[in-house]
Amino acid sequence: MKERFQFQPYYFLATVLLFIIEVLIAIYVDDNFIRPYGGDYLVVILLFCFLKTFIKISTPLAAAGVLLFSYVIETLQYFDLVGKLGLKHSRIANIVIGNSFAWMDIIAYTLGIMTIVIVYYVVKSNHSTFIQ
Repeated sequence: MKERFQFQPYYFLATVLLFIIEVLIAIYVDDNFIRPYGGDYLVVILLFCFLKTFIKISTPLAAAGVLLFSYVIETLQYFDLVGKLGLKHSRIANIVIGNSFAWMDIIAYTLGIMTIVIVYYVVKSNHSTFIQ
């Protein structure tokens, strides 16, 4: 049986670094570009790195899965899932699920995943063993 779980320290380090950046953006940045779009761009990369930290999965499949997950979350925002669950006043629910649909978020997620895929194929073409 093929082992599906494997700890990848480089992806773990990237996950921690991206998480810290996301927290710093949330705390210290209050603008109309970095916080809303930069955060969404980075969050899909963060989720990708988190997934790759623990699960042995191909980069294209992981990237597609994270993008699909992000689209689903954004769609749930469109249908006001937080409100329908009666969690409008829950700060955690509003942060995790979100509360407003935006096409620009979809674009930011897509650009983040495109960055992952481009980096993957550039590194792969250079025959690196770092990205699997």
